[in-house]
Amino acid sequence: MKKYSLLLLTLSSVLLANNLSTQEQIAQAKAKIAELQANVTKLESSLPKNIEKEKMAQLAEQEKKNAFVTHTELGFISTSGNTDTTNYNLDLSVKKNWDKHVFALTFDGQYADDNGIETKNKFFSELSYDYEFTERFAFNYLVGYKDDKFSGYNYQSYTGPGIKYKAIKEENHNLSLEGNILYSQDELELTSKTSNYGSFRAKGVYEWQILENLKFAQDLSYRTELEDSNNYFVYSKTAFISKISDIFSFGINYKIDYVNAPPASTQHSDKTLTANLIADY
Repeated sequence: MKKYSLLLLTLSSVLLANNLSTQEQIAQAKAKIAELQANVTKLESSLPKNIEKEKMAQLAEQEKKNAFVTHTELGFISTSGNTDTTNYNLDLSVKKNWDKHVFALTFDGQYADDNGIETKNKFFSELSYDYEFTERFAFNYLVGYKDDKFSGYNYQSYTGPGIKYKAIKEENHNLSLEGNILYSQDELELTSKTSNYGSFRAKGVYEWQILENLKFAQDLSYRTELEDSNNYFVYSKTAFISKISDIFSFGINYKIDYVNAPPASTQHSDKTLTANLIADY
């Protein structure tokens, strides 16, 4: 009898232990399932938000790239008394992107008089179109017009296709190179004779962000007649720009407008130093 009782007790203990072990395994399995469901729920809830944030960032970057951007430089000096002089200059650039299409307009005008007599009256403007094949390489088409009352020309104009390449594209340094084959037309002031010829223009634009609020910029272009290399024109603009606020800056520009074969009684170089208030918006 004692043997049967001992055997029953042993079997009961084994069954109880197995039952407890099974319950623990079931509880652990349920806990793991609950944990997995919680992770899946968390992932599902966060995934659309991440996608939405990424889309918003892409849209913001695209909107910034396609923004209508203007750059205006204005300088003015007026004196009265022993001398009555007026000097002003205006540099204006406008740029607009539509995805891979880029339109840009630049205008540079200068005027001065001394006691009511004009001593400078000049402006030139360029309209360009770029089609960006890549972030660095683009097709370019250019139209330019220049009118300088004291240059010996009634006007100068040119137009033609070319290419543009961003040789350096870094956070603090940018260098853009351009090359265009142009059809050019110049009209002399004294004879009103018009000269038509093919020409080539090379241009480089360099920008260096020296400090957070100080930038150096250099524009240099060279345009020459294809059949007569002595007939060429060089334009240089060197600038230091200091940021004042989000919109306004102060800038100093030094410009050189050089003509290698100028009309009679005119100089080779026209040099201008200006101090300007700049607005970017």
